[in-house]
Amino acid sequence: MTDPAALDVTIVDGYVDEPAHFGVPPYISTYPRYTAGALVDAGVPASQITYHTIDALREERDRWLDVEQADLMIYLGGMTVPGKYVGGTPAEPDEVRELAWTADGTSLMGGPIRFGVGEENAGAQDMARDDLDFDFLAMADVEAAAHDLVASGLEGFEDRYRDNEELDRWAERGAFVVEQHPNHPDYLIAELETSRGCAYRCSFCTEPMYGDPDFRTPDSVVSEVAALADSGVNDFRIGRQADILAYGGDGEAPNPDALRELYEGIREVVPDLGTLHLDNMNPVTIVDYPEKSREAIRVIAEHNTPGDTAAFGLESADPVVQEENNLLVTADECLEAVRVVNEEGGWRPGESEKVGPSTGDDVDRLPKLLPGINLLHGLKGERPETYEHNKRFLERVYDEGLMLRRINIRQVMAFEGTEMAETGADVAKANKKRFKQYKTAVREDVDQPMLERVCPPGTVLEDVHFEYHQDGKTFGRSLGTYALLVAVPGERELGTVTDVAITDHGYRSVTGVPYPLDVNDASMDELTAIPGVGTGTAGDIVVNRPYESARDVPGDADLTRFMRG
Repeated sequence: MTDPAALDVTIVDGYVDEPAHFGVPPYISTYPRYTAGALVDAGVPASQITYHTIDALREERDRWLDVEQADLMIYLGGMTVPGKYVGGTPAEPDEVRELAWTADGTSLMGGPIRFGVGEENAGAQDMARDDLDFDFLAMADVEAAAHDLVASGLEGFEDRYRDNEELDRWAERGAFVVEQHPNHPDYLIAELETSRGCAYRCSFCTEPMYGDPDFRTPDSVVSEVAALADSGVNDFRIGRQADILAYGGDGEAPNPDALRELYEGIREVVPDLGTLHLDNMNPVTIVDYPEKSREAIRVIAEHNTPGDTAAFGLESADPVVQEENNLLVTADECLEAVRVVNEEGGWRPGESEKVGPSTGDDVDRLPKLLPGINLLHGLKGERPETYEHNKRFLERVYDEGLMLRRINIRQVMAFEGTEMAETGADVAKANKKRFKQYKTAVREDVDQPMLERVCPPGTVLEDVHFEYHQDGKTFGRSLGTYALLVAVPGERELGTVTDVAITDHGYRSVTGVPYPLDVNDASMDELTAIPGVGTGTAGDIVVNRPYESARDVPGDADLTRFMRG
């Protein structure tokens, strides 16, 4: 019998991306935190638990010694929705196998990887279950498996799901592991779970495999937030749930009072928090319960931080595809839900009236809460007309003067256990060329003008963390849900943080200059990036420096939006 107090455990985070859960840096998912807490609960000292991200292992081969020498090595990962990532690169199947081959001790694998593995982390993939040469694969909750495996002396476990009482303990006891994340403490946002599972059964989605929603109490979530704050985390996203509006209710109807208790509790224990965002909001809830939904959205927008996004799973505006895949809302119903979120959450900090979208030049912050739209291709019943239905829906949103924070277009990943398993990725693979053409058209015709509406020139993105250099520019993001990628002229020091004022818009990203811009020190590239400032005006500005105030700067361009004083 192996004594838990004598075990050395290494946790490797290969990152997760699920319909209602995200863990690619700068995010840290619940999996490593809850697994660490379960290990501590089983008797493993926290000091004997080592945590590495897959990127950290790639960058420093010496870290692989922790994988090799651990008595127990636990891999956490799995992608059940495809995406493109800036802050980290999810582990590929071959890398996961290498972890198993390297480990001399017992190896356990878990997370959404249990649903299946493809040839790569991408859309249009058929996913198959594979243990990737690990000793154990957790086919239910990996944190419960880790707890029970340690309790058994590393002999084995029965697949099971943890209950909320266990979760309450494990969430607090495992918060310490965030301190070992490479992004800690300045550029790390913790994903928070309020529930798992879904009351609905869309054909492609893995979330219903967790069962019907089982909500945590506000007190339990707030206690976890307090523990994370004690370990240096200041940024949070309530992202681990299928529908934030259903929180604390019967799984379908909103409960504004429960949301108020949750948000007020988080604000109370972390009064100086940097980010408080969310992820999923089901448009069918707004359609079925309009007044309660409006109240709930007002609660969220009152307590969150600017730039928040409520992802709507429309998936397809084509009625044929909706019917064949058990999708929940029609295009008209989703449009109404977009209106409601714009009306109740689309205001910007500092506006005198906190109602309705505002796109005037006098605003300088992102709206508090906007909807995002998810569109999924390769579903059953997809046809050439599907692409036109989807594009027309997006054009209707734009033509009505509404705002979307982002449009997510992807191709299906087909998992065993979902209705899409029969169809597989065949439809997606057959339509790859049409998909690429349509996606480009949406980016050009909708995304760019929508970005200009959401964040007109002069809008300030706060606390942009610079991440990489490319083509003479420095790229970075603020922490938050679907954070905007912004490029500034010149190669600035990576890892530094500054506010940025937006000057121009691409399809999915923006350009800007540091805010407030020091006109006495600004480069020619920074000056010419400002709307209305050409090379001639920029040259005059440089020649006549220094200036005591913005009013003294020559030229007709409105520089006051990019400077103070």
